[in-house]
Amino acid sequence: MGREANCICDWSGEAAAVKALLEPPELILRGAIRRRIPFAKMKRVSANGRALRFEFEGDRVQLLLSEAVAAKWARTVLEPPPSLAKKLGITQDSRVRFIGNLDDDALREALAGAEVVTRGRADLIVARVNTPAELSRAISRATPPVLDGAALWIVYRKGPGHAINESDVRAAGLLSGIVDVKVASVSAALTALKFVRRRQSSA
Repeated sequence: MGREANCICDWSGEAAAVKALLEPPELILRGAIRRRIPFAKMKRVSANGRALRFEFEGDRVQLLLSEAVAAKWARTVLEPPPSLAKKLGITQDSRVRFIGNLDDDALREALAGAEVVTRGRADLIVARVNTPAELSRAISRATPPVLDGAALWIVYRKGPGHAINESDVRAAGLLSGIVDVKVASVSAALTALKFVRRRQSSA
């Protein structure tokens, strides 16, 4: 999950309370000041005590956080982000089964280095879904191999106004006996939820 904090934002002299979300590759501000700020466009990023400071499109911005959070967020912004393949756990040795329509360049690139299989055992299953029906079909197809030890990523559209959301995806997995353990941003338009088999509780 991304980091978030309620804080004071000073945007070129305009100060207001905001909710700040660090969701690589962008910083999102909600509240009286609403902005989506790509890391790539943030200049002169620094942490000075409680303040995370940067410039964006000519404006000077300061977020008042805790000292530890300001330092951590500055490092996150300045460090190169992990590749999507790394976030999804895809390596050149991975056997990946893909379900759905491969309609995203970032996802296509992440899968390019793996062995994509249509039959036999897969280490990882990636399902791209848009609707409840597609979600149901993908979960149904993927659950047996997940129960056998594979991991599953359900990839769906970010934000409100779409046919399915995170709660829908999580509920569909839980109903099938698998459990979500991680979320990852795929691209500007897509996010993903990872499922594995549920651990058996010891008696």
